[in-house]
Amino acid sequence: MKNNFFLLSAFAFIFSFISCTKEDSLAATDNDPIVASASIDLVNELDIKTGSQISFEKLTAKQTGKSSATSCATITDIATSAFPKTYNVDFGTGCTINGITRKGKLKITFSNYITETGSTMTIERVDYYVNGNKVEGKIEYKNITSSPNTIQWTRTVIDGKFTDTKGDVYINTGTHTIKQTVGVSTPTLDDNTYEMIEGTHTVTKQNGAKITLTVSESLIKSYNCDYVSKGKLKVNSTLLNGTIDYGNGDCDNNATYTQNGIIFPFTM
Repeated sequence: MKNNFFLLSAFAFIFSFISCTKEDSLAATDNDPIVASASIDLVNELDIKTGSQISFEKLTAKQTGKSSATSCATITDIATSAFPKTYNVDFGTGCTINGITRKGKLKITFSNYITETGSTMTIERVDYYVNGNKVEGKIEYKNITSSPNTIQWTRTVIDGKFTDTKGDVYINTGTHTIKQTVGVSTPTLDDNTYEMIEGTHTVTKQNGAKITLTVSESLIKSYNCDYVSKGKLKVNSTLLNGTIDYGNGDCDNNATYTQNGIIFPFTM
């Protein structure tokens, strides 16, 4: 995920280019919620990966040294003899990994092992910033597995609030369903593959501009790849109605946005 923040500048380029085409109505559209949505999704995935790594290292006693997700953070165990178990992840005044700088804290609480049906992992942001953007609210990651061969979770954003470096504020909500398709039976995270099979994310700017992104084809991401490698999101707003396509499965930073038959390639 180290270069996903380049998606911000990519979108800025894409939509400034669109506004110069004959689609004149697009020029009047506030595109900032799309840029904010890309950042919000990146942070959500980043924080869930951190929580998953802590669960793997702290709760299953399979620690092999600090992971890249927590290598420059201080992890404090709020000691309890039974679940729920809580860990504070403190990035201090600045912790940079793969070009992404985080500061502040994550408070991560496990109701049980996250591989157990019905268990939840709750991630709370405490004075938390990612690349200068303030991120507030919670993520609830709940295990909804009904078959031991297909582990599934829901990811719900609660009271999401994103304040960018310009001071613009975005309220965000959404719930997605995620299933693990590869690596279920192995004792490591590195071979895991996940699919976001359904869900919708809504981002509303302080001026009322809103955009909704809905999974139209499952998004596929491997644990050991920084990028979503396949899948599509449907983009909807008053004037922007297109599709983000992440490709055909290659682990790269290439994607496209398509609207009215016009394809705009970009890199994340």
